[in-house]
Amino acid sequence: MESITVIGGGLAGCEAAWQIAKRGVPVKLYEMKPERFSPAHKSPGLAELICSNSLKAARIESAAGLLKEEMRRLGSLLMDCAGRCSVPAGGALAVDREEFSRLATEAIEGEPLIELCRREVTEIPGGVTVIASGPLTEGGLAGEIEKLCGGRLSFFDAAAPIVTAESIDMTKCFAASRYGRGEDDYINCPMNKEEYERFVTELVGAERAPLHGCDASSPEGGSSEDPKVYEGCMPIEVLASRGRDAIRFGPMKPVGLTDPRTGHRPWAVVQLRAENRERTLYNLVGFQTNLKFGEQKRVFGMIPGLLNAEFMRYGVMHRNTFLDSPRVLDADYSLRTRPELFFAGQMTGVEGYMESAASGMLAGINAVKRRHGQETLVLPGTTMIGALSRYIAGYEGKDFQPMGANFGILPPLPTHIRDKRERYAGLSKRALLDLGKEISCAL
Repeated sequence: MESITVIGGGLAGCEAAWQIAKRGVPVKLYEMKPERFSPAHKSPGLAELICSNSLKAARIESAAGLLKEEMRRLGSLLMDCAGRCSVPAGGALAVDREEFSRLATEAIEGEPLIELCRREVTEIPGGVTVIASGPLTEGGLAGEIEKLCGGRLSFFDAAAPIVTAESIDMTKCFAASRYGRGEDDYINCPMNKEEYERFVTELVGAERAPLHGCDASSPEGGSSEDPKVYEGCMPIEVLASRGRDAIRFGPMKPVGLTDPRTGHRPWAVVQLRAENRERTLYNLVGFQTNLKFGEQKRVFGMIPGLLNAEFMRYGVMHRNTFLDSPRVLDADYSLRTRPELFFAGQMTGVEGYMESAASGMLAGINAVKRRHGQETLVLPGTTMIGALSRYIAGYEGKDFQPMGANFGILPPLPTHIRDKRERYAGLSKRALLDLGKEISCAL
């Protein structure tokens, strides 16, 4: 049997290849690492996590939790890997990123129907193909995609710093999760109003790193001084420049936390989340940044508990690209002008690790259906996976931007429920019921 080609060994590509193989069809999975690395990738492993190690909320009654539960029920490889290498993160599902990649790589390499080809692809092959080469796709392959799709959009993405646990001064911090959910999974660095005001002043005035190469320009305009930044991964210094309280109502919000030293809610809080099971490394939650390394050391050292912090990774910023999907893709992730060609991952306009993986699952399932001459699968718009695919294919506005899992893209319940928590629970219940009716078509 002729194999299906999958280009890219990230989260979307691994899920696509896995879904294809589990349906009895051979796969050639192409991954350019370690022959060549993008500016953001460091490890030769598959399914490498670049920014945060959090896969977002775990509760099924949350949008991110619902998405992950749908993926579990559809037989997700990466949800299985995540469950085996999770680290404490309160109400979120976070993973040991190196172990996560190792488990995914072992699974792909151990699947007899998947042939892992470690080399760069510069041309789109014929036959049924899934392109999941990621938002940093460049070179010959990017040129071919641009020709097929009539251009591409771009935005900038940023990663947060990581510090060692032993270098955190715990006399200035306290361990807790918001609202007491989970255990004391986060290290919280509280600020009073005066400390916060000084911090914001220095943060906004700090020197930013210049952007180079593919990062320094954008087809839609913008420069290294004023790049086009995606709202969902906003550098902390850019967000802070929008107003004195912008980050206090964003990543530094103190709600749900009480400083045990004062018995009161702090004015602002920086949260640190464990990077690994051993809790030897912590990342600064929501602190994606493009500050120069020396400035990161200086400004973030103003955060209580981080004066002498040892940085194991400084924050970095790079450009991501995505398609004008509403114009070129159908909700089954196939290219309208070439139905045997599917796209998956962030380049389609889904935003987030699990959103990317979910798109890969659906693209892989539909690649097999296309091979067999069957009708492709589009999940109901009441499910999170279905709503995301319908959003990227059917967005009618002028300025298409990436979208992550959220309840706003689901149709409302027949009867309005005023209590938000109960309403979200109702939306999740309906989604899983509707998904259950489609499982036989998907598996």
